[in-house]
Amino acid sequence: MLVNTVAGTPAVTPDTRIGARKLLAMAGFRRLLLSRFASQWGDGLFQIGLAGAVIFNPERQPDAIAIAEAFTALLLPYSLVGPFAGALLDRWDRRRVLVVANLVRGVMVVVSAFAMATGASSTTLSLLALVVIGISRFVGSGLSASLPHVVPLTNLVEANALATTLGSVVTVIGAGCGVVLGGVYGTGDLGSGLTTGTAVVGSILAAWLAGRFVAGALGPDEVSEPAAAALAVLRGLLDGARAAWRAPAVTAGFIALIMHRAAFSASLLITVLLMRYYFHDSGPLRAGLPGLGEVAAFGAAGILLAGLTTARVVTWLGRNTAVATALVLAMATQLGLGLPMTLPSVLGAAFLLTYAGQVIKLCVDASVQRDIGDDARGRVFALYDTLFNMTSVIAAAVCAAFIPANGHSVTMVLAAAGLYVIGLAGYFGVLRLRRA
Repeated sequence: MLVNTVAGTPAVTPDTRIGARKLLAMAGFRRLLLSRFASQWGDGLFQIGLAGAVIFNPERQPDAIAIAEAFTALLLPYSLVGPFAGALLDRWDRRRVLVVANLVRGVMVVVSAFAMATGASSTTLSLLALVVIGISRFVGSGLSASLPHVVPLTNLVEANALATTLGSVVTVIGAGCGVVLGGVYGTGDLGSGLTTGTAVVGSILAAWLAGRFVAGALGPDEVSEPAAAALAVLRGLLDGARAAWRAPAVTAGFIALIMHRAAFSASLLITVLLMRYYFHDSGPLRAGLPGLGEVAAFGAAGILLAGLTTARVVTWLGRNTAVATALVLAMATQLGLGLPMTLPSVLGAAFLLTYAGQVIKLCVDASVQRDIGDDARGRVFALYDTLFNMTSVIAAAVCAAFIPANGHSVTMVLAAAGLYVIGLAGYFGVLRLRRA
């Protein structure tokens, strides 16, 4: 096993870079990466199918409140149970959990696709989607918590950057496949159902790849009996919060990333409404569902750039300055490219905002993986997802209450920029307070 811990506390070691080729030469990392790819490809396809069915379906006319309600249905329930699921990642064999969770998700994808094809209500689709997305978040937490078992601690920043970045790009590829299939099958109920049902392939493949690991290879270091795990579920939220609070870099990183998620969620709602009701095709650029695909593509480019540069930026500036720089870049992007609210500027903003957000996320991921012991890492990652899902829900709800029907709102863009200022102050404020 490649984890170096003493009594559950990771040894603090400097980050080093060995290159993608050497990382991919590690069989365990390569297999975990492929499982992530399969899972996230299915996620991208499922999400674009859902968007086609609920938001861009010509048979439905959602407003800002309806879209915000869909966000709530997708994220809020898992936000409440996420940290408790994390307790299972810290006490049950993660390999088995990943296999079972992917298979269950596959079943729910098929059920959701059938509901879409038969014209189920938006509320029903949202309820089914929240189960699928919730399981996907659980799988993502399991994959992140398993990473220190397949690469050395000294290479976590680089390995996490590679896995997270390429995984996000694969998600966008899955979404692109969904756009293509939507063009073939149509964006009506039946077409959306057929598109979404294809996502089951990713779940099945992800389960098979996870099953190729030897039992116990992905941790945790100590596997408990189901009764002990059930007891741990009841205190999962508190355990995760305590573990995060004991690591100042993790706590400060959570503040920065929460502010980014709030600003990004508001920006996403604005973008969806602009694409649906305000923008029109402009030369080679498209509005509507294809336009949302273009936003995803520009976002993927930003994520890819972050994956290629974050390790170098952290080495050059240090993790704290890298996070601060990313927050400043995101704020400037909101003001410089978000305010014009034109189709080209929105695409540019998508690129830079996702780049900045991914830099922050990679730094926070590395802090959790390095500074949190293996006995609590799964719960902290689940808490991580929970906090950010809750933030997304609240930000979307607040934005929906004030934004015009077509999404064109200077006030909301300025508010999103202000959130990055709060994130910057909170990040350094927590670091100074904890060090004192």
